[in-house]
Amino acid sequence: MKQCRFCKNTLKQEFVDLVKAPPSNSFLRLEDLSTPEVYYPLKLYVCERCLLVQIDEYKAAREIFDNNYVYFSSFSKTWLEHAKAYVELVSSRFKLVKGSKVVEVASNDGYLLQYFKERGLEPLGIEPTKSTADVAIKKGISTIVEFFGETFGRQLAATRGKADLIIANNVLAHVPDVNDFVGGFKALLAPNGVVTVEFPHLLKLVNLRQFDTIYHEHFSYYSLLTICKIFEAHELRVFDVEELPTHGGSLRIYVDHGSQHPISKSVENLLDVERRAGMESLSFYQGFQQAADSLKNDFLSFTLDAAKKGKSVAAYGAAAKGNTFLNYCGIKKDLLQCVADASPHKQGRYLPGSHIPVISESELRQMKPDYVVVLAWNLWPEITAQLSYIKEWGGKFVRAIPNLEIN
Repeated sequence: MKQCRFCKNTLKQEFVDLVKAPPSNSFLRLEDLSTPEVYYPLKLYVCERCLLVQIDEYKAAREIFDNNYVYFSSFSKTWLEHAKAYVELVSSRFKLVKGSKVVEVASNDGYLLQYFKERGLEPLGIEPTKSTADVAIKKGISTIVEFFGETFGRQLAATRGKADLIIANNVLAHVPDVNDFVGGFKALLAPNGVVTVEFPHLLKLVNLRQFDTIYHEHFSYYSLLTICKIFEAHELRVFDVEELPTHGGSLRIYVDHGSQHPISKSVENLLDVERRAGMESLSFYQGFQQAADSLKNDFLSFTLDAAKKGKSVAAYGAAAKGNTFLNYCGIKKDLLQCVADASPHKQGRYLPGSHIPVISESELRQMKPDYVVVLAWNLWPEITAQLSYIKEWGGKFVRAIPNLEIN
């Protein structure tokens, strides 16, 4: 029987079943198209005890986050602006100065730590994927290629000292052993230190029908109610929370050892919002399958209608969420010809499952499609402004989440 990755309760209640798909960031080369592709179940459960929404670990994290990982954070202008604003905020709030020990877990290509370095600090990145870590190192950011956990946290504290600030942005969902991971925070955090963690808010995922944010890299999906339980189990305390617009609606929590900071009213206020939404009841988590199926059917109807009318459909943003969406909808290149992306690490490759080619923006412009589906809908303002020229030939933008929109 499957067990909850946090409280070890037996999992029985399904949240959603997206059938099977290949890992969403396993982009293919041309030579890979003639070889077998492995599909894994994409089914989520909700724990009846702690209400953690989670997937079984069908594909091991060390297989997903390998040396060929192709997600690089620095290719989004919006995300870079978000990172820079964060650095300015916490540097002021927690009085970070030269000599302060700042550690980012899952530091990717140095997209955030570069701004601490600009301020004269010497931050440390912990990143399991060598492909992205190498880019950070070239920027002059000290980076250790390793998976973070309690043992590593203790070793790092012993060899380099405890951290005044630990940052974990959009990584908590990617962790198969959440207890080991949070235990690492406890081991590494200085007595007066702070951990900040950003993660997509489960309340938004459900209310805005964001089923495409479900993929094999995301092992768990969190509410504030559940995240507080997890940190409390490791003698850590959430003392503040902010709601963010990133990734369709995220939370940034602030965590300490338990008494260093007063608890902000924002924590209880958001817990009340979740309770009023019904997140303490299993009924809240039921019905999400129907929401996903409704969106799938709407998008299929749109692409089939466009094909019948001889209209060309392309997409922008070869994001992992887009791969989940296309694979669940059963879309192939007969209905969606190509996907443009800014990252040269993805261009020239093919989407997993659908085998749709990834092209550059200049190729998209030459193609002049009738419709451009914005798969990375969390960057809708940035992408639609960047591609506003499609209006010159009568092109239209399409958004599928939370509802089908064509404009």
